[in-house]
Amino acid sequence: MCGIIGLFLKTPALENDLGRLSADMLKVMSDRGPDSAGFAVYRRGSADTVKLTLRIPSDTDRGTLATKLRAALGADLATIENRDDHAIITLKADQENAARTLLAQLAPQASVVAAGTRMELYKGTGRPDEVATRYHLASLSGTHAIGHTRMATESAVTTEGAHPFSTGIDQCLVHNGSLSNHNAVRRRLQHEGLPFETANDSEVAAGYLTWRMRQGASLAEALSAARAELDGFYTFVVGTETGFAVLRDPIACKPAVMAENDDYVAFGSEYRALVALPGIAKARLFEPEPGQVYVWDRAA
Repeated sequence: MCGIIGLFLKTPALENDLGRLSADMLKVMSDRGPDSAGFAVYRRGSADTVKLTLRIPSDTDRGTLATKLRAALGADLATIENRDDHAIITLKADQENAARTLLAQLAPQASVVAAGTRMELYKGTGRPDEVATRYHLASLSGTHAIGHTRMATESAVTTEGAHPFSTGIDQCLVHNGSLSNHNAVRRRLQHEGLPFETANDSEVAAGYLTWRMRQGASLAEALSAARAELDGFYTFVVGTETGFAVLRDPIACKPAVMAENDDYVAFGSEYRALVALPGIAKARLFEPEPGQVYVWDRAA
């Protein structure tokens, strides 16, 4: 099972509605994955800043943590925004490594879920509609978002095992399916220096794309290479700072439907995830072809 949604806006007209539309899509997919859910939203950002998405236990004194971080990093620490058991820290890009070191010392119980100039990533256990509400997805604006509702198969029902998985700056992936060679690929990527936090096969897919793009491949080239090196059944939806991509395995085992018009590109595991989108009646509807890489990019 599992459900995937994605919404990539081609123009600014719907940016204020991105979170609301994505939340509705995610909730519709709740019965495809009732165990846990997550989403990544690409919001407006500055090239000289970085956002760290943290998962922080509820008993952490966040006020004290913020004070200590500001004292150590100086006034360049812009904001700390709390959302339930997650928090977004925005700081100067050149302070990222120092901030990570400080966080490990000051709040070792906290974990960095994702990092990026624009990406914020939230995930947790529970029904997808509850997860979307917990992190106020409907209130978020931005240029694109991807989400996932999970029915666990490859690992336990945990927040760590929920999607999206992020293994690179402003990069994340959601996956419906199962990879048969993920252990071998994980070992190979670990030798290349990529760390992994879970035994989940989907994290390996995310790591593979990160590794390829670090070598200089474009998102489209990385996905093309994945067709030859990742075995199994899969539908991937991928987000980068300015891009949005879809790939189904060569057999197209998992369901997928897309809609495109002048304002957006939308993805759903089922059409009912798309039916409430504005202008859907006149959008071009299609199923992604088996093994074909689809990429849209607002920087292009």
